[in-house]
Amino acid sequence: MPGTVSLQPTAIPIIDFACFGDGTSPEATEIGKQLVKACREVGFAYFRNTGIPQAEVDCMFEWSSRLFSLPIETKLLAPHPKEGWKHRGYSGVGREQISQMVFDPTQLAEIRKQTPDHKESFDIGRNDCSHMSNVWLPEEVLPGFKDAASAFFDTCRRFEIEKLLPALSLGLELPGGGKFLEKYHQQAENQLRLLHYPAVPAEVFARGEKGRIGAHTDYAMGTILFQDDVGGLEVESPHGSGNFVAVSPIPGTVVFNIGDFLMRWSNDTLKSTLHRVRAPPNDGKLEMIKERFSIPYFMSSDRDILIDCLPGCWDEDRPKKYEPVTAGAYIDMRLDATY
Repeated sequence: MPGTVSLQPTAIPIIDFACFGDGTSPEATEIGKQLVKACREVGFAYFRNTGIPQAEVDCMFEWSSRLFSLPIETKLLAPHPKEGWKHRGYSGVGREQISQMVFDPTQLAEIRKQTPDHKESFDIGRNDCSHMSNVWLPEEVLPGFKDAASAFFDTCRRFEIEKLLPALSLGLELPGGGKFLEKYHQQAENQLRLLHYPAVPAEVFARGEKGRIGAHTDYAMGTILFQDDVGGLEVESPHGSGNFVAVSPIPGTVVFNIGDFLMRWSNDTLKSTLHRVRAPPNDGKLEMIKERFSIPYFMSSDRDILIDCLPGCWDEDRPKKYEPVTAGAYIDMRLDATY
């Protein structure tokens, strides 16, 4: 999806969690309202003062750099399983091709013949997950990596439970105050993904031979994203316009976006917005496009709970658009179409 590109970062709202506290104050309710407004209008927001220590973020980027600097044969000691929906372990450059809401096997095969995403990744879930075990490198290959990645997963999880889900619950005015969504997210069915976009000659991108990630939406509840200072992330704004704006890195912030599952759950009240990663702007002086690192944390609802439309998101004038579904069935269907 070509689209036009605006480089105005102000198109993405900034939500400050500094005064959120334990989620019971009027200030917390106001933050929730600001967040839901951003999710209705844009589907993306910057978060500031999340409580996630910057030192931990910087440390995880250092681990990511060390991981992807390993020889390919070493990284393949933790291979992604053959099943597309089992997002764990290492996927090499060119192994994945994003598809957007395409499920027919013949169509998927044709898409996968096209230029694959020029990136490599390593996927991590909770260590005690019964249906999808983690795939780790041998400890002696990268000592300390497993513990560091697991600890960062837990840090992101605390922000999700203590601030993000309560803020969404408050902003949507769901029953039970800020506790409503938490009961659907008890199992930490989440995915931490380390991403590396290798440096590539500028002319390769200019000729369209390679891409970083094409336009797509995320499929789960929502995503928080940590990005380095290279840039390249773009989001469609306004929703459905074909116009993309740059989500430029802002020091001290993380990026949040709504996923398709929460859009469905909210009866399309909240927007899951197309986004993509392209080579950062180049004035022709650079022969090589710099490598880029990012770390998304994808959040999903508990697999086996049946999800129906959220209270307050439907009425006689706005009937339910979707049948109830379990998160597990929905996510597995979407995952199988992306690999």
